[in-house]
Amino acid sequence: MALPKSPPAPAPELAGYLDACATSPPSAGVLQVMAELQHSAWANPSSLHGFGLRAAESLERSRQRLAERLRAGDHDLIFTSGATEAIHLALVGASEGLPSGRLLISAVEHPASVAAAERLRRQGWQVEVVPVNRQGVIDLEALRALLVPPTRLVSLIWGQSEVGTLQPIQEAGALCRAADVLLHVDAVQVLGHLPVLLDALPVDLMSCTAHKLQGPRGVGMLVRRRGVPLQPLIAGAQEGGQRGGTEAVVLAAGFAKALEEATERLAAHGGLDPLADLRDPLLARLLALPGVRLSGPDPQRGGQRLPHHISLLVQSPDGEPLAGRELVRHLWRQGLAVSSGSACSALSSTAGQGGSAVLRAMGYGAAEAASGLRISLGPWLRPEDLEAVPARLDQARRVLECRRSGH
Repeated sequence: MALPKSPPAPAPELAGYLDACATSPPSAGVLQVMAELQHSAWANPSSLHGFGLRAAESLERSRQRLAERLRAGDHDLIFTSGATEAIHLALVGASEGLPSGRLLISAVEHPASVAAAERLRRQGWQVEVVPVNRQGVIDLEALRALLVPPTRLVSLIWGQSEVGTLQPIQEAGALCRAADVLLHVDAVQVLGHLPVLLDALPVDLMSCTAHKLQGPRGVGMLVRRRGVPLQPLIAGAQEGGQRGGTEAVVLAAGFAKALEEATERLAAHGGLDPLADLRDPLLARLLALPGVRLSGPDPQRGGQRLPHHISLLVQSPDGEPLAGRELVRHLWRQGLAVSSGSACSALSSTAGQGGSAVLRAMGYGAAEAASGLRISLGPWLRPEDLEAVPARLDQARRVLECRRSGH
């Protein structure tokens, strides 16, 4: 496939921003749509006067545009404050409409899903973890064996934010359907980078957010297959009684515009994310550095990985893992913004103690699990923006090696 047409030259700081899985800068189109609506649809969409009706019309148009892009004709789209709220609404809200039972989650879930699972545990539910292999892929046979009473709900992260693993959602969903068990999918990292067509997915609940695909912060969405029982976390009349509070009309429009831009970009490249054409040459150059290894699936060997995602383990020449967090700090001094894991994990008071829980679940020891580095790309980048990345990583690695050896 030909390389994508280069976007306009980014602002200098965006040329070094390689942390799209944490968040992404709003696109020019998203900012324009939102600026226009700040003037025309600022009112409360529940008000019955003309100002409110104009806001309500904008909100429903955004919902319709999102549903069309997702082919979610038989689904309800419930706007939330973000993916964390959407995940909690999915798991806690669905559990309250079911007899107490068992929730299954994978060993590599996002902290938001782990927190929601813990809430169910406190409410009397059993929570069981489905193991993953060395690439972070769930064990489908273990899942199958657990899809028996009292299992009533399964939650899986589709695209793992730290190591890029894509889970076999079609196969997992088919198993859940056969067992008559509800499936929630965290599609936060996938939306905008892979085609997400709900009429072809065996999924009952799907959570997503706008800011990972160059939309605004502060708005997410839970997509519910009609007929799936759901109790609101926040009581109120808004969102069909599923989520109280005045809706963020302008943010919803920004979400719809961001998804339109992302799906049009996919369609223009045959359903594939053109960021993979930037990612793959960079990955090859990074893996040529001494002491740098890939974690998660290898896309060059058929591994199913997010197309804009690179995750690495970095060690010294004598094989000692180097601290990923220190590498992040040194790379930032060279103008590169990367990550050592998910942004939400980094906020934990125990982060760094024993390394990444995701890497440990994949079979890595504590020292290796603390040596992870994540690079995630966005549409604002051009090939020339990535030229210096391997050399800068090598320089950061050498600095840490010198400190370690006392030189």
